[in-house]
Amino acid sequence: MSIFTDPALGLRGGPFQPRLEEQSRSKAWYGWAGYIAPASLDNVEFEYFALRNQAALFDISPMKKYRITGPDALTAINRLITRDAAKIRVGRVGYCVWCDEEGMVIDDGTLFRLAENDWRLCCQEPMLTWLLDATWGMDADVIDETDTLAALALQGPTSYAILEAAGLEVAQMKPFDHAEVEPGLMISRTGFTGDLGYELWTDRDAALPLWDRIWQASTHQGLRAIGYEAVNIARIEAGYLAAGIDFQPVHATERLHRGQTPFELGLGWQVNWDKGHFNGRRALRAAQDSPRSLLMKLDVEGFKPANGALVYHRKRREVGHITSGLWSPTAKRNIALAHVKTSYARPRAPDLWAEVYTSEEGRWTTRMARLTPMTTPFFAPARARATPPGRL
Repeated sequence: MSIFTDPALGLRGGPFQPRLEEQSRSKAWYGWAGYIAPASLDNVEFEYFALRNQAALFDISPMKKYRITGPDALTAINRLITRDAAKIRVGRVGYCVWCDEEGMVIDDGTLFRLAENDWRLCCQEPMLTWLLDATWGMDADVIDETDTLAALALQGPTSYAILEAAGLEVAQMKPFDHAEVEPGLMISRTGFTGDLGYELWTDRDAALPLWDRIWQASTHQGLRAIGYEAVNIARIEAGYLAAGIDFQPVHATERLHRGQTPFELGLGWQVNWDKGHFNGRRALRAAQDSPRSLLMKLDVEGFKPANGALVYHRKRREVGHITSGLWSPTAKRNIALAHVKTSYARPRAPDLWAEVYTSEEGRWTTRMARLTPMTTPFFAPARARATPPGRL
């Protein structure tokens, strides 16, 4: 996503734009899929700590949203994605990825099963043409809902208490459940922060009344509207991948071999060989035992963020690079996601180092920081999975 500082660059306002402008002090806007969106609304640190300690409201309406319906909808979706969509029950949400014929990841997203033959796919990249190709010759319809469906992410420890105060019953909703809690309003227990949280979906015309309802119900829960920069800190702590940052959607690349397979992204568990044909299956069969690199979670020595740093083996041979890196305010550790050549991505004693550049009062210095592999999320609070959630 490109960062813009001038909203007069042809970007459209989303359904919550009037409320976002009221909240914005930093005037830090960027372009998200043709919409103007907040990088921050006030202070990134305040917004991040509100998300982790109270609750935060983030407009996710610009996300691409596609409705896939019809008797052949399941067949079409299973031809598109690598996992078996038949295992996603009505009322549930599943994470999924899909690939081109070379087995390279086109994008990832969340797949909602709204009814037996009614699905919604949410993702980062425009995908309408690809979906129309996937459903060609089948009795299935694809509708782009991006401009008509408004969506909010309500995330953080007090998010459940806010919904309860707003009169919305979600106590028995488990992670990855969704339900229409009242006519025209669907809530899913999903998010991109690794914390307790929900996403709210409604028609564009009902967006502002929904925002006001949530805001008025949050008097005692410390709700703060936030921008993407605070969300980005939280998603790295959770170990979630961002398209265009931690992997390159293959349709957006211009150079050969810049795409990655699901196996190279640690998403081999997403590939189901038993469901029959799907796009990229043959190429993935050939590639499954020979990934060129692996995406690793790493603890970085010291406290200087290593974002963008090159990765070395034994401080000499360049073997990868860090795609996302920061000092985690909650985990209290220096964390990173990195692509590392497979032969050097051994889980035990890989002897990996990051070349970290820092600027101190105008003078650049560099040092080698030891990298320690991790196999678990950097931050995974129990409250994210508790059902019913606690009231704070």
